[in-house]
Amino acid sequence: MADRITVIGWDGTPLTEAAGAALAAATLVAGAPYQLSALPVPDAAERITLGNVQQAARRIAEHRGAAVVVAEGDPGFFGVVRALRRPEFGLELEVLPAVSSVAAAFARAGMPWEDAQVVSAHGGRLRRAANICRAHPKVAVLTAPGAGPSELALMLRGVHRTFVVCEALGTPDEDVTVLTSDRIADHVWRDPNVVLVIGGNSGGPQSGGVGAAAGWLAGRPVGFPGADRGWALPGDAYAGAGRAGDEPGASEALPAHVRALVLARLGARPGDLVWSVGAGSGALAVEAARFGAAVVAVEASRSACARLAVNARRYGVEVETVHGQGPEVLGGLPEPDAAVVESGGLDVVRAVLARRPERFVALPRTLAEAETVHRSIAEAGYRADGALLQSTPLLAAGGDGGGGLALGAGGTGVLLLWGEQIA
Repeated sequence: MADRITVIGWDGTPLTEAAGAALAAATLVAGAPYQLSALPVPDAAERITLGNVQQAARRIAEHRGAAVVVAEGDPGFFGVVRALRRPEFGLELEVLPAVSSVAAAFARAGMPWEDAQVVSAHGGRLRRAANICRAHPKVAVLTAPGAGPSELALMLRGVHRTFVVCEALGTPDEDVTVLTSDRIADHVWRDPNVVLVIGGNSGGPQSGGVGAAAGWLAGRPVGFPGADRGWALPGDAYAGAGRAGDEPGASEALPAHVRALVLARLGARPGDLVWSVGAGSGALAVEAARFGAAVVAVEASRSACARLAVNARRYGVEVETVHGQGPEVLGGLPEPDAAVVESGGLDVVRAVLARRPERFVALPRTLAEAETVHRSIAEAGYRADGALLQSTPLLAAGGDGGGGLALGAGGTGVLLLWGEQIA
């Protein structure tokens, strides 16, 4: 193993005394081509282009002498330090960080960022990064070749955001461009770059906008902290709960105990995209969004869509609302990771299953419909299961709270079916 391994973070500014001394004494230097040409690398030192970090780490482990790895900004933040520290390489590192590219990007934009989400599009994660941008009003995206600003904007087609594209930060070629997302794909962008994706309609105290109050938890999840703790909140926590609306096809709100099981089966998490079809006033859609998932809610009633928007704003989350019904409205939606059909019938169930979400939930209205839906879930290649949920409230005897408890009137049972893709 090398006698000494120093990882230098470089942001284009002059090296610190410690970093300069480490570089001057190096017998092996690894970095990007532009870094190796711009920094005073000793003439006798072996040079390694830092493309495949694993290959570079193996060569460093074999080297005898002083090795230096040059990385952008803070190499411990979505950087090379994690890869170099893998047990199979056995490397002990001294890390000399500079300002991270994310911190520099927000500084160029003049924005606070303790409330921002930071995601990497490296390693084929562009779609999940785009879903974070759908769900959150302030996101920094560490891009990669083939997963840059243009590709990200195409993933967000139809979702209005402002992009702050920071190219070649800290170099003489640095450029910062501010454009709306619909104009990003018209440009050719240089690597490396960092993209800030800003905007949204949530507007609540948890929205993370520039004018929002400072919080106490860095990168706090959407909808947290909030005035209402927990999830599967009572129906009266949502505008229009229990109403079917005044238009044909409008959807009834789900009881809290049903929402609890639906959310558990959906398993919504940051980076996921969830469809809620027949979303009603959006109680379930909003709660899925509070888990950090991007949510698209489809609803036939215009009045219910309006109430859904009110509920999303109240809880400071992003929910994309699509007015319509039937399989045809689903064709233009982005690919789902999980989906629930709250209403819509067998044709909608089959149309959603055809898009292959990892997890699927349906709420049939009758036992005969449940049998058909269950069969459709299984035939689509899912492990199918289900339950009949019934709940009876407990009431204080006499109504004054001083006596015992009595069973209230029994509610109507709710049929619930779910499926997970068979690996």
